[in-house]
Amino acid sequence: MGQKEERARRFLTRELKSIEVGDKKISQLLSEMSLTGFQGRRIGDVVRVWEAACNDKDAVIFLGLAGSISTTGQSKIIKWLIRNRLVDVLVSTGANITEDLIEAMNARYYIGSPNLDDVELYKAGVYRFYDVLVRDEDYFNMERMLADFLASLDREKIYTSVSLLNRLGAWLNERGVNGILTEAWRSGVPVFSPALVDSGMGVCYLYNRYRYGKDFRVLVDHFSDYELLVKIKSRFANSAAIFIGGGVPKDFIQLAAVAVDVLLRGDLYESRPHKYAAQITTDSPHWGGLSGATLEEAKSWGKEGAESLTVQCFCDATIALPLVSHALHERVGSRKNPPDLSWVFQEP
Repeated sequence: MGQKEERARRFLTRELKSIEVGDKKISQLLSEMSLTGFQGRRIGDVVRVWEAACNDKDAVIFLGLAGSISTTGQSKIIKWLIRNRLVDVLVSTGANITEDLIEAMNARYYIGSPNLDDVELYKAGVYRFYDVLVRDEDYFNMERMLADFLASLDREKIYTSVSLLNRLGAWLNERGVNGILTEAWRSGVPVFSPALVDSGMGVCYLYNRYRYGKDFRVLVDHFSDYELLVKIKSRFANSAAIFIGGGVPKDFIQLAAVAVDVLLRGDLYESRPHKYAAQITTDSPHWGGLSGATLEEAKSWGKEGAESLTVQCFCDATIALPLVSHALHERVGSRKNPPDLSWVFQEP
């Protein structure tokens, strides 16, 4: 064997395999895609990483949910992931866990176009999310309902977003409104929203300030939120970080990896990297933002480690998430013996 061939063999270890068209399950297709190229391979690898985390009895699975994909027909997927405990902890934008309630209240989103006249839409009382439409009155009804919930809270009590959203899940359940938070409450899955006010919730707060005067207030301690998230990670040998998009949910989960030893020992130097990590994103790394930052870059911070099983899939989540979730339905189904996180709801 020549020196050139010997060098080549170090790199040529896995053969690419072309996909054959035929009758097959989605999970089989994605397994085959993991042996192809570009982002098709990455979608297949997301399933592989997520499935490995589900099969790890010592792992807790965090899901970061960014943006506003509940408006795009994805909310039932998130509820399925929660119900079958392919997710143990959800960290979400406020939009995803409020805008799903429009459908849960028996209103509808509609198929639109990005080329519509937005001034005319405003005159017609229609909001646009790229190519999705909703009546403003349906949105207002959702906000009125959430304002009523906020009005029911103890104005003197300091909540975490977890305790507040757990109460909201129970409140929605009592009223027959089956949203993401309702499913999380039923399934014992903590939901964090560290930027909760950056959603209709902020509008609801101001609406109540108008209705009830300046004595109305809602106190949410996001520092205690962060401490609670780190406590959850500290109780498990392994953790998985699954990111749909980036933003605040991604960074919140990633920061937990570098803070466990800070909390337990005051040690700023050691980290406890996530053993599994997968991100589906359309953000690019070369702009320097956190949303597009690669999981390789995260290793320099200790958020992921040298031995972590990671994949970054550059793909629209509305394409990748339905495929990945259906593959997980076929390969994992309902997770056996997920961790009991009921203690989280006993925290102040």
